[in-house]
Amino acid sequence: MNGTARQTVVVTGASAGIGRATATMFAARGARVALLARGRAGLDAAAADVRAAGGQALPIVTDMAEWDQVKTAARRAEEELGPVDVWVNNAFTAAFGKFTDVTPEEFLHATRSTYLGYVHGTRAALDHMLPRDSGAVVQVGSALAYRGIPLQSAYCGAKHAIQGFTESVRCELLHDRSRVRVTMVQMPAVNTPQFTWLRTHLPRHAQPVPPIYQPELAARAVLRAADHPQRREYWVGTSTALTLLANAVVPGLLDRYLARTGIDSQQTDAHPRPEGDGNLFTPADGTEDYGAHGVFDDRAHSFDPQVWASRHAGTAAAVAGLAGATYALLRRRGGS
Repeated sequence: MNGTARQTVVVTGASAGIGRATATMFAARGARVALLARGRAGLDAAAADVRAAGGQALPIVTDMAEWDQVKTAARRAEEELGPVDVWVNNAFTAAFGKFTDVTPEEFLHATRSTYLGYVHGTRAALDHMLPRDSGAVVQVGSALAYRGIPLQSAYCGAKHAIQGFTESVRCELLHDRSRVRVTMVQMPAVNTPQFTWLRTHLPRHAQPVPPIYQPELAARAVLRAADHPQRREYWVGTSTALTLLANAVVPGLLDRYLARTGIDSQQTDAHPRPEGDGNLFTPADGTEDYGAHGVFDDRAHSFDPQVWASRHAGTAAAVAGLAGATYALLRRRGGS
């Protein structure tokens, strides 16, 4: 890959949240950044952030569910910015609510935008990277790629699918002795606009399951993964590490714990319930910019000790000491 100061980077879902924070951080290193998203107002504002940070911006309105649009966007990025060094898959949409309240049409569209969006992004990236035998694809994942929770069946299903898809592609690249790398970053709950603009069937305003982190913490992890894509996976946040360890060791106990706590903990009365249809079928930021942050700034954290430990001692050392605490915590909160 090129030196990080002059990288060409594609970020999907770049108009808000983690994608926007990631694009801005790449720009601060002098990168040329192609920003892909559906909403024009959000894209234009994100492009302004990239330029203000010192990078070159190429905003491209793109629906990641549509292969022809993704293929065209990748070609434009290569032609106008140069060979793509890093492709960050981050775009998604979803619907909050119990599975039986989410319509089949909503479930289908959420799956196409999220799961197939990552498939399309990965394919477009590899079409350009494989002939050069160079590049990195970073999949922005979630603790929910391993552990499903109530009220987010479409999102959890898509993230599980992305996890399996990524492992399959990684094995094929290793078999071919390719120098192109694919890595995944499993995120915790992040303070992004999604909780205000996603389609919802909930009686109250949706919220991330605490603890909540700022998108900049997540973005720093994405940049680290892009710089070190040889590592197959990154876990971000103590809550992610605890969740994945608990799911590996006591998944049944975690089922019961989430059944008792998972529905109420994802709703809040602190903000009015959003009205309208959300961004499932049309972008919420088509005419209004929502920025990188959601409405939970007063509760969101910008630092986590697990992230620091992972950077300095590797994932295994960072989470090994949490296994016993995970079990004890769930026993105390969820019952035996």
